[in-house]
Amino acid sequence: MSSHYCPHTPEEMREMLAVIGVQSVEELFAPIPAELRAKTFNLPPGMSEFETFAAMQGIAADNQRDLSLFIGGGFYDHLIPAVVDHLAGRAEFYTAYTPYQPECSQGTLQALFEYQSAICRLTGLDVSNASLYDGATALAEGAMMALRVTNRHRLLVDGCINPFARKVLRTYLANLDVEIVELAPLDGLLNREELAAELDDRTAAVLVQYPNMFGCVEDFSAVAQEIHAAGGLLVTAAYPVALGILKSPAEMGADIAVGDGQSLGNPLSFGGPSFGFIAARKAFIRNMPGRIVGETVDKNGKRGFVLTLQAREQHIKRHKATSNICSNQSLCALRGLIFLTAIGKTGLADLARLNRDKAEYAKSVLATVPGVTVLQTAPTFNEFTVSLPKPAAPVVAALLEKGIAAGVPLGQYYEGAESLLVVTVTEKRSKVEIDLLARMLEEALCN
Repeated sequence: MSSHYCPHTPEEMREMLAVIGVQSVEELFAPIPAELRAKTFNLPPGMSEFETFAAMQGIAADNQRDLSLFIGGGFYDHLIPAVVDHLAGRAEFYTAYTPYQPECSQGTLQALFEYQSAICRLTGLDVSNASLYDGATALAEGAMMALRVTNRHRLLVDGCINPFARKVLRTYLANLDVEIVELAPLDGLLNREELAAELDDRTAAVLVQYPNMFGCVEDFSAVAQEIHAAGGLLVTAAYPVALGILKSPAEMGADIAVGDGQSLGNPLSFGGPSFGFIAARKAFIRNMPGRIVGETVDKNGKRGFVLTLQAREQHIKRHKATSNICSNQSLCALRGLIFLTAIGKTGLADLARLNRDKAEYAKSVLATVPGVTVLQTAPTFNEFTVSLPKPAAPVVAALLEKGIAAGVPLGQYYEGAESLLVVTVTEKRSKVEIDLLARMLEEALCN
């Protein structure tokens, strides 16, 4: 029977149902609750490949909208150089699987080795693994590293960390003997008095975000000194593009740096996929999750690459593994490497400055809108928080109908923050778009 065959008669349908041991279509779908079942599929007659493709294009066209994106909160609308798609689309990379056999995987292994080197340069730390799933799970893996290194069971988590990442952290650690203490934000910043009160010799790590969910940029050098004095570690979740101009996690005394690599050459794609990165001090390398690619020489003395310190449950560590992460996001990580290589060190700095400068212009324009206040508690990068004279969520909904995704309302994540809106401005946003945002916002507030 052809894979494209579709039964058309009741007799044929009954024959197929009999083969799988049910009497009717209703019996076939009985395990699915009635309220979740489709009333009818309304499937059209069979079509050729060309006809199907044309129909799908028509459906896709109905879903397309040209939006001016001022939304961030973890995923960012950055330019992607054409070379990223070109090189990452080569069959040698996009068809490659886990490089278990180094003798036939040198290209993949070298790419991952260079990726690790780039992450180390970006964060200022000594070692990196071959990537993780995303930024949220990378934060959880960084926390688990700290628990293993210190042999402690208490984490202090800044409430200014992305709320989705905090949820993933709690899910990761739900069945472990770990106490998670969340520190409520203070004016969009880490509450340092509460931190001092909670920090003790049971604390494995303090977890912070840089810049944070409110867009604020804090120097955590003093926090690093405090946690180190108490015998714990500092885990910093960083926005990689911002590191083009900001002090690196290592310069602030961070022991472990994590983050999401989506902004490095990966498209938004409705939320994924991207990749997570993690870097740490060399002393902690044996507590790193996943895989690490190392440089070596072959029997002829030629440079080569191998998987090393594979602390995975599938490998020799087995029940002693530091993580159960298996297939990682190597292709997405490769895109990150190509992106960083293409723009270079000065290019990354230029990109970061462009993000900051456009965000500063947006701040100045939005501050002129009646009733809008720009929070000024700390420096910002390309995200900042504004206070509106009415709840932010319906204002955002109104602007979305006009083709402007104005930002992330904070009311659903923080108590008492219903009027707060986080606005993101990347290098892709033009002066025209920023000025239009301000005009449309003023109109929405007047209605």
